[in-house]
Amino acid sequence: MGSITLIATAAMGVEAIVADEVRRLGYECQVENGKVTFQGDELAICRANLWLRTADRVKLKVGEFQATTFEELFEQTKALPWADYLPVDANFPVVGKSVKSKLFSVSDCQAIVKKAVVESLKKHYHVSWFAETGPLYRIEVALHKDIATLTIDTSGAGLHKRGYRIAQGEAPLKETLAAALVQLTNWTPDRPFVDPFCGSGTIPIEAALIGQNIAPGFNRDFASEQWGWIGEKAWEQAREEAEDLAHYDQPLDISGFDIHHRMIDIAKANALEAGLGDLITFKQMQVKDFASKKQYGVIVGNPPYGERLGERKEVETMYKEMGKTFSKLDTWSVYILTAHKQFEKYYGKKATKRRKLFNGFIETHYYQFWGPRPPRNADVSRV
Repeated sequence: MGSITLIATAAMGVEAIVADEVRRLGYECQVENGKVTFQGDELAICRANLWLRTADRVKLKVGEFQATTFEELFEQTKALPWADYLPVDANFPVVGKSVKSKLFSVSDCQAIVKKAVVESLKKHYHVSWFAETGPLYRIEVALHKDIATLTIDTSGAGLHKRGYRIAQGEAPLKETLAAALVQLTNWTPDRPFVDPFCGSGTIPIEAALIGQNIAPGFNRDFASEQWGWIGEKAWEQAREEAEDLAHYDQPLDISGFDIHHRMIDIAKANALEAGLGDLITFKQMQVKDFASKKQYGVIVGNPPYGERLGERKEVETMYKEMGKTFSKLDTWSVYILTAHKQFEKYYGKKATKRRKLFNGFIETHYYQFWGPRPPRNADVSRV
């Protein structure tokens, strides 16, 4: 197949983390708003889907061109090498989006792209009709400032769907964002890790996967596993690599607390489903009751934001309690994600650094309070 252009899509603010993950897989990349582009082969598709913790999905780029008329869109789509990727029985629905472009009717763009792909495949396969009963190749036409990008989705369900979440609370954090929150800290697997608002356990579970270097996609399937031109061999190789790179014997000290007993039960069930049941301690507890004699720990939390008017006072009181409780942990580092604009005021301390991130459509800030570095060679888990 030769070199393939792949696009790892990412939430706003997370692109640099996705780019780091792509580079760690051994691929050079370009970073733009909402996406990271890189070149690879068939194996790169497998590896990227298995390993990218913070990307939303991995798309194969078929072509990109300027299109200001439907005729241009049709002719240039038709000229792309669709038969290189789509077999004669491919199921190829077309989805689309259009931003700041003359061709703003998404449904018309989808219909034209579908027709163009059919014409291209007709010519190649010498058939006049396609049953579309085979593997899924979801095509996307994305128009931005009159540039059309045509991609095929290699992931299937979004990459945040790791396969371990049996149940969740009412405002669950996406697994991809939870992984980003962990990767933006100074945590290393030999240090204690605590999430005092663990909900359904997503942040502690993602921390455990990172701590033992377990590929986040090990427990699920991907659309491109059914694609004949990639082949089972590449997927087997990528999965074997992932198995060999996992550090299952890495000891971890990870805890999750929540005020609601039901959430603790859900978190335990999810951790069990992820195969991490023995590694994470979940306990019902209020944040103000947390104390620890351990040193150099890391706290990562996504507390309630107090978005509903009635909850605001309650949440602000809790932020004050948090500030008092965590101030006693003088060697610890604390990382809190919240949409509350005056978080620092109630917490009682200015963050070392803050970073804008989107939790779904909610603009939040990730407040980072860095503690001292552990002394070299200190066994911090025992201190």
